[in-house]
Amino acid sequence: MKETIYNSLQIVLAVLLVAIILLQQKGAGLSGVFGGTSNIYSTKRGIDKILHYATIGVAIVFFGVSLARLFF
Repeated sequence: MKETIYNSLQIVLAVLLVAIILLQQKGAGLSGVFGGTSNIYSTKRGIDKILHYATIGVAIVFFGVSLARLFF
């Protein structure tokens, strides 16, 4: 029973984490890797800031659930 809850929670968190990461906008695909865009520092505002903090939060919860599943 407990394993099923941990497994379900990890799957939901993994899908949510992937979705949040894919929603973030960065450059124009692979052209940023090869120097196609200029790297100018800018502050995150609006939805970018929310998605940034949501990514951190979901990743921490995912890591916590993984540790809980490992030890309990």
